[in-house]
Amino acid sequence: MNRSPDGFYPVVEESSTLSGVSWPAIFAGAAAAAALSLILVLLGFGLGFTAVSPWANEGMSAKGLGISTIGWLAFTQIVASGLGGYIAGRLRVKWAYMHGDEVYFRDTAHGFLAWCVATLVTATLVVGSVSSVVSGGVRAGAVVAGGAASAMTQAAGSAIGNPANDPYGYFIDSLFRDDRPVAVSDDATHGTVTRIFARSLSNDGQLAAEDRAYLAQWVAQRTNLTQADAERRVDEVYARTQKAVADAKLAAQQAADTAAKVAAWTALWMFIALLAGAFFASLAATFGGRRRDAVEYLEADAYVTTTTTTTLPPVR
Repeated sequence: MNRSPDGFYPVVEESSTLSGVSWPAIFAGAAAAAALSLILVLLGFGLGFTAVSPWANEGMSAKGLGISTIGWLAFTQIVASGLGGYIAGRLRVKWAYMHGDEVYFRDTAHGFLAWCVATLVTATLVVGSVSSVVSGGVRAGAVVAGGAASAMTQAAGSAIGNPANDPYGYFIDSLFRDDRPVAVSDDATHGTVTRIFARSLSNDGQLAAEDRAYLAQWVAQRTNLTQADAERRVDEVYARTQKAVADAKLAAQQAADTAAKVAAWTALWMFIALLAGAFFASLAATFGGRRRDAVEYLEADAYVTTTTTTTLPPVR
């Protein structure tokens, strides 16, 4: 045992075979933090489901729900990480004759390691759901950018009960085109018109002259309009269809953009919440370590030495 230069406290050289990390205490704190996080997250889900409503103008708004979710996640991180850090600091092995700065550093490290283990355990449980949400948003944006018009026309064809998903239906229909008025069923007529519209919208958006004349012939046959009036009706209906497809594509793009922004802000606030959890875990570990040691760290010049004077009886 050596003495420090000021001679007030002993300094003990540690053996290199002893570890400064108490892994049992760290795993105990991490288990407590992970369990409490799970409980609080489940509680948050329950409160969130009671706050939302499928009816319009009822329940919490989407913005309010997002803010409350972020606040609850931050609260969960602070409380669970603080508890885990405190347990790790309180249960760690007591170090004898250790300088106060070293004890403070080790307690902080124990709290941080307990937070790391708890975070990794929690991440392995929820990484699947988080990745599915993010990848789903990316795939939705790609689908919207590449094939919104095609999806719209295919959905319209399916809605009237026709195989609009057949990519060769348009060409097959062209085999049987005839200038003579031919009486066909409504289903066949709707299917042919849907395939013509779908092909025109998925290509350059322009209705070919032969397709326009063919559709006008069918309209004139079924409505007793003149050929010119039938062509004008075809143009009007096709223009409305184009506008409906463009509006659907714009709405889908706006939804994808909103989803991307929400995902970005959620990731940012989760990052901040995790940093807060790491800080409070380290802080709580130092407090738990001090309670474990039940000592107060004083400066070197604050130490006071006391002596005991014993009075002996006189020698006779």
